[in-house]
Amino acid sequence: MKKYILLSLLSVLVFSACESELDQAPLSNRSAADFYENETDFEQAIVGVYNAIKYHSSAQFYLSEVRSDNVYIAGLAGVRDWIPVTNFSRTLVTNPIVRDAWNDPYVGILRANTVLGQLNDNVVPDQTTRERMEGEVKFLRAFFYFDLVRFFGGVPLIDKIITPSEALEISRATPQEVYDLIVADLESAISLLPTTPPQAGRPSSVVAKALLGKVYLTMSGPTYSIEGPGLGVDMTSQALTLFNDVISSGQFGDVTDYATIFNTTSENNKDIVFAIQNINDGVGGDRGIGTILPTLMYHEAWARVHLPFAGGSPSDGIVTPSNELLNAYESADVRDDYSILRSWVDDTGGLSNDAMIVKYLDLDADDEPISSLLPVDRFNWGVDFPVIRYTDVLMMKAEILLKSGPSQQVDDIVNDVRARAGLGTVSNVDLDDLLEERRKEFFGEGLRFHDLVRTGKVIDIINAWEDVDDTAGVMNPMEANFIIYPINQSQLEVKPGLYEQNPGYN
Repeated sequence: MKKYILLSLLSVLVFSACESELDQAPLSNRSAADFYENETDFEQAIVGVYNAIKYHSSAQFYLSEVRSDNVYIAGLAGVRDWIPVTNFSRTLVTNPIVRDAWNDPYVGILRANTVLGQLNDNVVPDQTTRERMEGEVKFLRAFFYFDLVRFFGGVPLIDKIITPSEALEISRATPQEVYDLIVADLESAISLLPTTPPQAGRPSSVVAKALLGKVYLTMSGPTYSIEGPGLGVDMTSQALTLFNDVISSGQFGDVTDYATIFNTTSENNKDIVFAIQNINDGVGGDRGIGTILPTLMYHEAWARVHLPFAGGSPSDGIVTPSNELLNAYESADVRDDYSILRSWVDDTGGLSNDAMIVKYLDLDADDEPISSLLPVDRFNWGVDFPVIRYTDVLMMKAEILLKSGPSQQVDDIVNDVRARAGLGTVSNVDLDDLLEERRKEFFGEGLRFHDLVRTGKVIDIINAWEDVDDTAGVMNPMEANFIIYPINQSQLEVKPGLYEQNPGYN
């Protein structure tokens, strides 16, 4: 029987109280020491760590996709939380989206630290099982910290269970120190985990290598003279070795149909290295097993005609693909047709040309979601969210190879991607070409802003795009300070002076 857990996290980190549906007794009724009595208890607790990863898709959508040149939101009539994010507002210190992007990973980190602090050979005597558990939890802790360092730069480092009074003394670590923990955790995960995942949605040593490769590539990015995700150190050779290991593992491969990668009927296919597993169990309610992501993307006026429940992007803050992105797709590109609905019938019976993102909706030929896959409500879509795809690994490899200039190997990688999209070949691909292909391949997957930051292009590309697409004149110019987000005011007020605010915000 499924039961609910409420973890109330009282510390300077102001963790959000959260409710997770897990097969275990409420932790509020048992101490951690009492709870971890056998292997089953640990398995259930690890499910709680996985549950914390659910925040990731909406955070990447709002703080990377919406922040980038892929999306334009004029928002002249609205006060929606995502509007100041996309417009590079300096007043994000109380923004709920930014607040949650800090709080939610720390919920996962607390749970991970609790498991790691209790795991021992007395409770889990089988070494293989114990090592697999440790590897999974360290992978997840690294995952949470990687999101934090990309969004905020240096953050408090907590790698064990601490008391609220101890938390009051922990200031922000440097980005390098955060990366040191991420790398150590992933290296440990690589050595501890099996070579193939124990089940869908769980990491293997090969998956950990893919994530570590992305971490090294991110570290190699420029610093922009801020305390952000790029360290300006060259770790690309280490990343390339890891990507080659993923490729040579033989566990992943080409998926010839683009739609197949994302359809709920073909999940965990050969292009998926690691994905967040979401379940539509036909019950309803925000219980943390499905995803709200498609609801954040589709338009409210469309939903009133095509869906049996409420939700969607409202007219006063409508989320639309940017004109530049729409114009960038070649006419034969199947990724355009699958990812974007350019026109649709609204609730007045008229034709709307407000394009919207439909990548995770499983639309049929009549632009209707497939009825058998519809959730009961807007919270519980069952479509998985891809975190790392095999195509991403190949294209990150191409990015590294381009340090030596264009090559046939890079052209081959890009042309394989283009062939699946129904497009012809190109030659002498450079970094700008690669980024443009990545933009269309991974649209809606939350990679675009990170890609621009990592490659040193973000300021120039965003500002050039604003000059053309910001017809309402609502966006601030992109600057280096906007690469990371501010610390929420609630954090700053717990102990004034403990954290220094990131520059550029007020």
